[in-house]
Amino acid sequence: MKVGGGVVNGLPCARVLPTLFLRRGRPTIRCSYTSSFSDHISFIKDVAATQPPEHLQYLLKMLQTRGETIISPGAKQGLIPLAIPLSESQSGAVTALLRWPTAPSGMEMPVVEVRKHGVWLLAKNVDQYIHRILVEEDANNTQESNDKLFTASSEAGNKLYRRGDLAESQVASLDVYLLKKVGLFPDVLERKVMEHFEKGDHVSALVTGEFYTKKEHFPGFGRPFVFNAEILLKVGRNLEAKDAARGALKSPWWTLGCKYEEVAEIAQWEDEQIEYIKEKVTEEGKQEDLKKGKAPAQVSLDEAAFLLDLASVEGTWAEYTERIAECYKDAGLHDIARFVLYRG
Repeated sequence: MKVGGGVVNGLPCARVLPTLFLRRGRPTIRCSYTSSFSDHISFIKDVAATQPPEHLQYLLKMLQTRGETIISPGAKQGLIPLAIPLSESQSGAVTALLRWPTAPSGMEMPVVEVRKHGVWLLAKNVDQYIHRILVEEDANNTQESNDKLFTASSEAGNKLYRRGDLAESQVASLDVYLLKKVGLFPDVLERKVMEHFEKGDHVSALVTGEFYTKKEHFPGFGRPFVFNAEILLKVGRNLEAKDAARGALKSPWWTLGCKYEEVAEIAQWEDEQIEYIKEKVTEEGKQEDLKKGKAPAQVSLDEAAFLLDLASVEGTWAEYTERIAECYKDAGLHDIARFVLYRG
């Protein structure tokens, strides 16, 4: 590999600086992009088969500016196969875009942090995440850091946020400003709930927890229902907490924001849900669904979803990837199948 140009994980890098990372005991070459972020744009178009976010290059520049290492979009080994890696922090946290296999029309790719058992939602889209980063940097009042990040954000930053707006707004706190002016974020809402608890205001805590679960706020994600279940448990409403946890497990398990077992415990389920899903992905289980009149393509999509759930329990994505890809192929989603299988 040559500094100044090369190929990493099957993708060309502009001015590649080789870096050796250990991921679960296996060394992986990652690349630090110093002049071009076009590989991510190409990857999203050609491999993920979807439209790249308009301001993605500016987000990548900002992530790099704040000390994260930009990594190849094809460096998916050990990660949930629906992730498009963007960067890795010094602590090892990977920021990525989430490629929903069957996203509703017009739904943008969320920005997520990839964890062993799934993903944590950072922002609903790239612009929202850029906006949040700029507001938080403005709140830090570190001039040098601000200058670098605002410069990196370029025209996207100019469009989304004007430096000083946070102070001029006289809004009570950074979190309140984010929720009012930028958008809804899981971690911010969860902090607000815990603040209400700290003040002894259980009613506001429960109301905010319920607000968090509204379907239109975080479609497809189970985390709000998990957190709401935890809140209900905290105030002794155990039966409601159990129902909320069981509702959370109707969402993809890799969106729970925690281990499956933690939610199953509140739901008062042992292994029956896991056993049920294991049965659903057998040939007998699929034939049963077909006999009930379910379309073959839908049966294949359901199987892929069940396999992702099973993989999330142990975080063993690689063991399931080929079978998941086969399901998407059987459902006619050949582009998604190729994306899931891609290993740069």
